[in-house]
Amino acid sequence: MKNILNKKTENFSIKKLDWTKVQLDMKEKLGKDIYESWLKKIEFIEEFNSYILISVSTRFLRDWITSRYLDQILQIIKSHKKDISRIEFTINENRKEISDINNKINKNQKEDSQNVSFIKDSFFQYNRIDPNKNFENFILGPSNKLAFEASKKVSEDLSHYNPLYLYGGVGMGKTHLLNAIGLELKTTKKVMFISAERFMYHFVKSIKSNEMVKFKDYFRNTDVLLIDDIQFMNGKEAMQEEFFHTFNALIDKGSQVIISADRSPNKLSRIQERIKSRFAGGLVVDIQNPDYELRYKIVKAKIDELKINQSVSINLSEEIQKFISSEIRTSVRELVGALNRIISFSRIYNKLPTLMETKAILKDLLNLSENKVTIDSIQTIVCQYFKISKNEMLSARRSRYLVRPRQTAIYLSKLLTSKSLPEIGRFFSNRDHTTVIHSVKTIERLRQEDKELNSNIDNLKNKILYNKENEI
Repeated sequence: MKNILNKKTENFSIKKLDWTKVQLDMKEKLGKDIYESWLKKIEFIEEFNSYILISVSTRFLRDWITSRYLDQILQIIKSHKKDISRIEFTINENRKEISDINNKINKNQKEDSQNVSFIKDSFFQYNRIDPNKNFENFILGPSNKLAFEASKKVSEDLSHYNPLYLYGGVGMGKTHLLNAIGLELKTTKKVMFISAERFMYHFVKSIKSNEMVKFKDYFRNTDVLLIDDIQFMNGKEAMQEEFFHTFNALIDKGSQVIISADRSPNKLSRIQERIKSRFAGGLVVDIQNPDYELRYKIVKAKIDELKINQSVSINLSEEIQKFISSEIRTSVRELVGALNRIISFSRIYNKLPTLMETKAILKDLLNLSENKVTIDSIQTIVCQYFKISKNEMLSARRSRYLVRPRQTAIYLSKLLTSKSLPEIGRFFSNRDHTTVIHSVKTIERLRQEDKELNSNIDNLKNKILYNKENEI
């Protein structure tokens, strides 16, 4: 039985993603019009261990797909390859297509004004509000109750808690709550929901096109400004200066500002002290890791959601539901990802997994949940192994004895954390995401060619995951 299980799980993991089949499924499940307008030009670049890299022609197209169709596309991909847990984008920008994208957005804006809230401004046609993330489907527990109640209160009365600052780890529901606030207010107020990264993009674009007056007017004339992942403004002094003045202008005229981040205001690095002081002057709420009861409620809710929305007939045993809820403790996102793996296994083999099979399918997630891995710890351990300092690793020097350890640390960061390519680049002295991709590809190739290097990588991984001192 053990050999059969190993063979099954091995075949399950090495199956390559067939992008042609994915495209056919997208066309069938999302509709021909949506596919032809938005999804047809997606170019498949490469498949990695737990994610795929795809290319689109413009940032506008990336953001439009992300805000409206990303979850559905990911579900379709998972039905073909259970190991894929996320999608990364790269931009191959063609300036000729930007006007076409804007025209499509304007057309859809008129046809579907009930689903997405836009500020009527031809200069920026962008808003991240997702109609599927509301207060009703936010699963409540002790770890997020205060954040939920504060968000609900703000959506009912803008005079409360200004600014509202929500912080917590990856996948804890911060974005969901910001989105829910936007949904509640968009019918009566001018609402703007944007990521810090997107704010930066508009800021830079406005400077280049000499349209800063439009930029200022656009953001300062909103009733409600929601900014996600504010920590990505770190080190961007000019953008922080503009954000500071925008923030003050909104507060002075009585507009509501809601912010999310991965840490408390006082722990934000390379953010101006006056900005952190403004954040701390409002209501600061921490969203903590979900406890067992909340995780169990989430598993139950997600199974019910799949049955309703996707007509998925799956009846996981209570034993397996409780096992997943008990063992996957890192984030809600990891919890949902584990459930998706189980469902994909069930679809492929046309059977419900046993507890033993569940443990095999989720082996990597179970290991990671026991030992929370950070990029900082990866860098420290890799530096110890190669006998170099962290300053040397993070420097711009390209000496051979530094390049390989740096590439190794980047590869392990991609393998063992949920950080995106740009996020990893920021931890390595703000290196570009293309550098991260190159490092990952290089180490993956060398692992195939060099048995000694492959063994060293495995030893480093064991050290990072299990703190096995004897392995190094």
